[in-house]
Amino acid sequence: MNIEEIIEEFQEADFQETLAMLLDYSEGLPKLPEEFEEARDTGYNRVAECETPVFIFVRLEDGKVRLFADVPEESPTVRGFVALLVDAFDGSTPDEIENAPGNLINSLGLDQKLGTRRMFGLSAVYSRIKSEVKKAQRIQ
Repeated sequence: MNIEEIIEEFQEADFQETLAMLLDYSEGLPKLPEEFEEARDTGYNRVAECETPVFIFVRLEDGKVRLFADVPEESPTVRGFVALLVDAFDGSTPDEIENAPGNLINSLGLDQKLGTRRMFGLSAVYSRIKSEVKKAQRIQ
């Protein structure tokens, strides 16, 4: 599902539906590939602004973004948001990610449904993905 379809789905949802969708996404977050486990275990690529330990890894393969993440199952809302981003952006081009809505959290309606502290962390995760994609482009 692309980001526009996800936004539309979330905009139409009430609070309970939003939480249920995030829970569904959280259950679908792929396991972090073994190649990133050591980096995660040493704290590399943790999104420090997020209270929940969120780790984001990005690489480019054949012009497409590969997005990998690790979030504890004990944090289903944050894990769901991260899984939503992985679902929407893994396999996208860097330009598609660059042109994704800057105010994604508002577009999803999460700012109205989740607390301010959580919004700060989720915004940081989204910003980190965008910056890691730019960094991967420079390296390649």
